[in-house]
Amino acid sequence: MRQSAPFLRIGSRGSPLALAQAHAVRTRLAAAHRVPEDEIALTVIRTTGDAIQNRPLTEIGGKGLFIKELEVAMQEGRAHLAVHSMKDVPMVMPEGFTLAAIAARENPRDAFVSNKYAGLDELPAGAVVGTSSLRREAILRASYPHLSIKSLRGNLDTRLRKLDAGDYDAIILAAAGLIRLGLKERIRAVLTPEQSLPAPGQGALGIELVDGDALMAAIVAPLNDPETACCVHAERAFSRALGGSCQVPLGGYAVIDGGQLWLRGFVASVDGQEMAAGELRGDPAQAEALGRQLAANLRAQGADAILEKLACHP
Repeated sequence: MRQSAPFLRIGSRGSPLALAQAHAVRTRLAAAHRVPEDEIALTVIRTTGDAIQNRPLTEIGGKGLFIKELEVAMQEGRAHLAVHSMKDVPMVMPEGFTLAAIAARENPRDAFVSNKYAGLDELPAGAVVGTSSLRREAILRASYPHLSIKSLRGNLDTRLRKLDAGDYDAIILAAAGLIRLGLKERIRAVLTPEQSLPAPGQGALGIELVDGDALMAAIVAPLNDPETACCVHAERAFSRALGGSCQVPLGGYAVIDGGQLWLRGFVASVDGQEMAAGELRGDPAQAEALGRQLAANLRAQGADAILEKLACHP
């Protein structure tokens, strides 16, 4: 590792959160291989998803826009690995790339952030709530139809500035991002999975490599957390079976409970009026099979009809 470390380059988006995540991975890699952190470089890559901030992700191609330029950088040798928020990684990996490690999860839940109100139940009729997520939008429209839900794009700091400027009464963000940026105090309430089931992979960091790079796979292997990886693979298998990388209001969240993998999931219409939801428990060693089984259970409840209306075909 000492010979390889000076030439190790981590590809990252340039947002404060992405850089914080890349720095965290660099710190862990340096500690795992006992090399100085400054021998591991960060390469900042501007992505299409970062460049287009004035349109919803559903209109410009989805979350894959946050990673494709990083993949080009790896193909060209400008970066050896890329660090991603797992909820931003398409459910179907592009040919030639692999997720080599999934690090231990930060708080995976959604966070309620507001300068005026302590929680969702305090919001008055007509209060404006910002989110960039179809999943959150569907949940809010189903449970809080009296609220006004508006799109909210931008990096995390941009979203907070829009809230502080009075454009929104509250915004819903991933708790993990706020915690990683040292902004935990901005969280007024952490939503329970019953209130807002997290997105597949939320709170977890993934390390992507060019497929077949055995040396890099060995280098990043110490960062893989087996329990987190198991849960995330179940969530992603569930999501993949119900639409893959399509834009679907979908939640999927797994934990290891009493030695079993407990997976919950739903798929909904954007207005929240139609929803298929379920859960199951099983052997963690069968994580992906459990994800596929839960998807099949939801299809039996009518998930296909919801997907048809969303024009998304797995």
